[in-house]
Amino acid sequence: MAKKNSSYENLQTGVRRRRLPEIEAWVNMYPEKDYWIEMEIPEFTCICPKTGLPDFACVSLKYRPDKLCLELKSFKLYMNAYRSFGIFHEHAVNRILEDIVAACNPRQAIVSGRFNPRGGIITTVSSEFKSDENDKTGTNRR
Repeated sequence: MAKKNSSYENLQTGVRRRRLPEIEAWVNMYPEKDYWIEMEIPEFTCICPKTGLPDFACVSLKYRPDKLCLELKSFKLYMNAYRSFGIFHEHAVNRILEDIVAACNPRQAIVSGRFNPRGGIITTVSSEFKSDENDKTGTNRR
């Protein structure tokens, strides 16, 4: 018996290549300090690639900056771009984390998304990045 393809097949093939606004960064004047920056986006929205309906979530970001910090206005514009992006919850959280790491190369970052119920199920997705703590030069970082 042939395996039946899921109706979700190929809905996310270009998710990693989709162009989104650039997240800008500025120079951290306290890179020797070990501290956390936390942000919360309580009205995050994206589009369900299957139904075309909006998905709503509270997305939180917690990161330990190194040489750069995220610039808030560009981060807001980046997050708002998801409003017209058809993306699964799991992909959204991981894509956001990848783009944050690319923008500011933090020591550590955690992105979590708590998505409103779909079919009576609340989905929470978390993804974490940790730099190589043993490499103080930053040469082994992404």
